[in-house]
Amino acid sequence: MEQQKTVVVGVSGGVAVYKVLDVISRLRKADIDVHVIMTKAATEFVTPLSFQSLSQNMVIHNMFEEPRAWEIQHIS
Repeated sequence: MEQQKTVVVGVSGGVAVYKVLDVISRLRKADIDVHVIMTKAATEFVTPLSFQSLSQNMVIHNMFEEPRAWEIQHIS
């Protein structure tokens, strides 16, 4: 049995942040577990919630934040 692959994506501030959303979507379609780490500057282009909903994992975007249970916010 093949073990599921995991990719950690680091996102920094810049216009290309939007392209990372597509990359994460494609990785998930390939059944790859994706975890996202964002800089503060990156959160000014795309919200962590966008990455969380695509990756299906909690997004790290504040290095001083305490770890918490995974809870996706309601998206409507």
